[in-house]
Amino acid sequence: MKGRSPASSSGQGNFTPKFDAQGLITAVMVDADSGEVLMTAHMNQESLKATRASGRATFYSRSRKKLWVKGESSGNFLAVEEIFVDCDQDCLLLRVRLPAGGSACHTGEKSCFYRRLSKSGADALEARSIKE
Repeated sequence: MKGRSPASSSGQGNFTPKFDAQGLITAVMVDADSGEVLMTAHMNQESLKATRASGRATFYSRSRKKLWVKGESSGNFLAVEEIFVDCDQDCLLLRVRLPAGGSACHTGEKSCFYRRLSKSGADALEARSIKE
């Protein structure tokens, strides 16, 4: 296969995440059972290390400029089952578990992706719970 090394095509190799110019990498959280996308956030080296050590999703807040553990104020901690890295190592996917009845979104929805763009082409959002 052109452009592939045996290590890259087999999934082997070393983890060498590519953080952006601000020292961040995008992380996508998905429900470990359903595969539903729950939220996205950013991680820096410190939050990634904390996540791997504690098993709880820890992120870097760009607005507050500090680390935050998801659930530290709401109790809706994200227990990390597995961490995947994309082919370029510039994005992470975390398979996580919420507490029973918990939500990943600060609005109380299970997922932050509970709205969709109108199919009409307008910029209107259609509120719809993915829980349906």
